[in-house]
Amino acid sequence: MRVNVDFDLCESNAICMGVVPEVFEVREDDFLYVLQEEPPEDLRAEVEEAARMCPKQAITIEG
Repeated sequence: MRVNVDFDLCESNAICMGVVPEVFEVREDDFLYVLQEEPPEDLRAEVEEAARMCPKQAITIEG
């Protein structure tokens, strides 16, 4: 699984970070960082939930 973020759409609202902080982090500079572009399969459900919860639909998952 590979996580992709469209940073042109992303508002860095941290909803994804709230769902799966192991993968997403919004830092003090108010930008989203992907901590694991290829997270382990045991995080798939959380990553998919973060993608669904994104208000701008900026997160996509490959594989």
